[in-house]
Amino acid sequence: MSSSRVGLRLAACLLNISEARRKYIVESIAKAALLDKNGKKHPQVSVLNIFSDQDYNRSVITIAASVDKLGSSVLAACLEAFQAIDMEVQEGIHPCLGAVDLVPIYPLSGVTVEECGVVARSLAEDLVQHVPGCSVFLFGEADLPEKRSLVQRRKQLGWFTRRDVSALQPDLGAAPARRCGLTGVGASPYVMNCNITIDSQDMSAGREIASAIRGSNANGLKGVQAMAFPHEGKIEIACNVESFDDQEAAEISEDFQHVSYSVLGDQFSYVSPHYIEAQIKKLASDWGIGTKGRALVGFTPQECKNCAEYAIKENIGEFWKIRGGVFM
Repeated sequence: MSSSRVGLRLAACLLNISEARRKYIVESIAKAALLDKNGKKHPQVSVLNIFSDQDYNRSVITIAASVDKLGSSVLAACLEAFQAIDMEVQEGIHPCLGAVDLVPIYPLSGVTVEECGVVARSLAEDLVQHVPGCSVFLFGEADLPEKRSLVQRRKQLGWFTRRDVSALQPDLGAAPARRCGLTGVGASPYVMNCNITIDSQDMSAGREIASAIRGSNANGLKGVQAMAFPHEGKIEIACNVESFDDQEAAEISEDFQHVSYSVLGDQFSYVSPHYIEAQIKKLASDWGIGTKGRALVGFTPQECKNCAEYAIKENIGEFWKIRGGVFM
């Protein structure tokens, strides 16, 4: 993953919006990313995937582009989202603080994480300038000089439990408006979302399993954050799977089955989704519970890079229609 076959410097945004139940709105937000200010199609932008979950009332839209086009493309999608989503009436079981809840920028090819941080910071400033009531917190390479992680920022802001955001102090913008909420913008190495369903309605079992695999647990999986949610009559273990510096891989047991890749000479690793599923299956079996399958929200880092290269080379803006979006 060290170079791009199409000669582009590529980055991606996995745009998290607090809407899934109105498919036409989700798709209108995705399509907005493909057009410039004059309504003409961006030649170096593609929406690779849409993943929507109605129980969560949350969608993840994967936007890939040349790094110099990504910021304006994501901004256009965000502007459409803020017009369509009202957090005062939004409902869903997944934690969220904003109509546009999360805007992470990831390097794919020929781009450093630091450059993605510059794009993210500029995008955050554009959002508060163009959207009345928009408020932003920063994380990762956009949060200078501390570079606090997304998990750190979410804990500080009460993202996991809070619904009233009006008293929060943003990094950029005025106090959060109830309609817009609070938006997280940042940059880091690629983070996957991998969800495993266990065949149970026992939330205590789900929470114990999620806790056991978290990277913050001494015996957990490095770079994995996990939460348990009721989902379609079962329990889903929702995992964020971070890429981490490959130099740290030597500290990890071979049993962890990590996958390695590189971007512009920087080496990264992440825990394989297959291994995460196997570990959850093993933990669930200790409770006498089976598993019902795995859902990868979008792509692995390598898949995202390969799909982005192909879609942009072939000028396929609505790549998600070819791949097939996932609507649950």
